[in-house]
Formats: sequence, C-alpha cells, structure tokens
Amino acid sequence: MKTSTKDYDYLIVGAGLFGAVFAYLQSQKGKKCLVIDKRDHIGGNIYCEEIEGINVHKYGPHIFHTDKKYIWDFVNSLVEFNHFRYTPLAYYKGEYYNLPFNMHTFYQMWGAATPMEAKQIINEQVEKFGCEVPGNLEEQALSLVGKDLYQKLIKGYTEKQWGMDATHVPAFIIKRIPLRFIYDNNYFDDPYQGIPIGGYNKLINKLLDGIDVRLNVEFLENKSYFELIADKILYTGCIDEFYGFTYGQLDYRSLRFETTLHECSNYQGNAAVNYTDREIPYTRIIEHKHFEFGNQENTVITKEFSTDFTKKDNEPFYPINDHKNNEVYNKYRALSEQQSKYIFGGRLGSYKYFDMDDTIEAAMQLDMELEKKLTKEICNL
Repeated sequence: MKTSTKDYDYLIVGAGLFGAVFAYLQSQKGKKCLVIDKRDHIGGNIYCEEIEGINVHKYGPHIFHTDKKYIWDFVNSLVEFNHFRYTPLAYYKGEYYNLPFNMHTFYQMWGAATPMEAKQIINEQVEKFGCEVPGNLEEQALSLVGKDLYQKLIKGYTEKQWGMDATHVPAFIIKRIPLRFIYDNNYFDDPYQGIPIGGYNKLINKLLDGIDVRLNVEFLENKSYFELIADKILYTGCIDEFYGFTYGQLDYRSLRFETTLHECSNYQGNAAVNYTDREIPYTRIIEHKHFEFGNQENTVITKEFSTDFTKKDNEPFYPINDHKNNEVYNKYRALSEQQSKYIFGGRLGSYKYFDMDDTIEAAMQLDMELEKKLTKEICNL
C-alpha cells in the first residue's frame, strides 16, 4: 500500500527496457510509478516502427538471447517469442562469408574442409603476424586470428565502427575473437533466443500496462517539479549530463540510420549483412522482415552508419570504456552515491553496455536491493 504523501513512489526517467522492467516490478508490489521519456514513444532503443506491416527496429537490430532460464521465463510470461536465430553474413569486395567465424567461414576463405586444416592455417598466420604484447587492436587481432580473417572481416569494419585506423584503437576493445571449428552459423551460443512475435513494442506495452507514462518530457528542464511529486527517482539518462558535466563529458560512439522501403519481397535474403571493407561507408544493412519470417509484398532495409557522438546531433549508443572515461565515470558515480533520492541505472546511467538480458537482470537486482534495504529499515524501527 502507498503511504507517501507524494503522488508517486517512483519517478522513472527513461521508458527504455531498464526503466520499464523496474516500473513493472515495483507496480507488482503496489508501488505507484510514473515513467517519463524525452522521446515521443516508449521502448527506448528497442522501439519498433511499423512500416507496411513490418516491424522496423528503429535504432538498430535487437535479438534477444540469454543463457539464464529465469530471464527467458520472465519475458515469455509477458509475450510470446519466435525461434529466430541471428546468422549474419559478411560482404568483402564481392565475396560473402558466414559469421561468426566457423567452418563455413574457413572453407569460404581458404577451402579448409576440416578443423585441423583451418587450425593449421590460423596458427601459421598467428605465428607469422602476431606479437606477444599487442599494443593496439590491429596487433591484437593478428595475434588472435592471423592476417586473412583480420584483413577481410575485421579491419575495415572496426575502423568504420570507431572512426579511426585500427592501429589507433586500443587492444582491449577485442579481448577475444570466437573461433568455432564446427559448421554452425548461429551468432549467439545462448540456449534461449528469439524475437517477440509482433515486435518489441508488445513487450514494452505489457511491462508498462496500467502505469502512468508521459512522453516528450525533458526531465532536467523540469527537475524541481518532478522532485516534488515522487519519493524516489530512477534516472536512466546520461549521468554526466545530470551533473552538468562537472567532471567533463563522457565519450560515446553513436549510430545513424537510413531506412528505405523497397518494392520487392526480398532485398538481400538475410536479416543482416555486414560490410567489412572500409570503402563502403555503412557497417551493415538490416532487412527487418526476416526477424519475424515476414511474407509481406514489399521490404524495408536500414543502412547503419557508425558516427561520432555529439550531444546536439545524435544519441549516445556505445560507451567508450577506456581508462580515461572510466575515471571520469567513477567521479560521477561517487557523486550519485551521496544522493538518497536518486538511483542511477541502465546503459547511460551506469555508463556500461548491456545486452537486453543483462538490462533485465540489472533491473531485477536493483529491485531486490531496494527490497532488502526497505526490510532492513523496517526491522530497525
């Protein structure tokens, strides 16, 4: 039961997956929540826009995958998932390769038909081109997979992603490169995978069903008002912006999307094709209908471009968790721990990249931590 004199127990700033899951869990306990978002839609980056009956992943493709059964059971208790498996292709100068790197890839690259042949070629190239202490991403990749896989399938794609030569990208960006010596194109190893039937909006709508939502709202411009109407505030926006960039601005990479409708039933025959040579400006083409095995008359594709993040022009997508940025983030986190009214979470509030299952798990953990804290406070009364 609500006992506060304020209108809401929780204000959740951000209607993305983290905020929606948290709001759902709290509302299940009888807490009154208000969810706000600066965009004109709920769902954050997993929002889908319907175009001619096709659910278009407006902010890039999202494939749900997890190795945690309780997470899978949770989302399936809300909506039904299909059996989609992510099997992207790589295109390099007129050649197609299967991803992730597996026996199909090795056969396409060298004609290697057995694991022994493929391992021998990779080991020989690693010995020739690798180094013991890689100083940048190029040296790291050469030390893991050798010249051919690096030159054709990693170098150009990575340079487009980061907007710089691979020799200037830190080695830690690639900690490992999975090599599968089996004929398996399934990108993810997780046992539970799929896409919500009817798109991700169905999942978000279910999570926020019955919860107050306000869109097109800038929290920081109305901060004083919102502090008056809620006991606690969960902030899922950029933590550096919340503190007025006191310690400087955190760095991100951003994305730009060009989405077009094509009057054909099938544009590329696959949900995703990565373009791995640097001369082609976009990193991949997504054909959205394939996520749900669509048979619509027309098709919608999206070309995805990696870009620099500038606060005025685009959205922050990928935190750059190098030493410099992590030091700055830790200063902001220390500030946040001094505020009892505010909780910071999600990808932007935590300055950490999350897969969707990680996002849900983090929201559940926050919910349990708050429950334990409340129980402790009651016991101490």
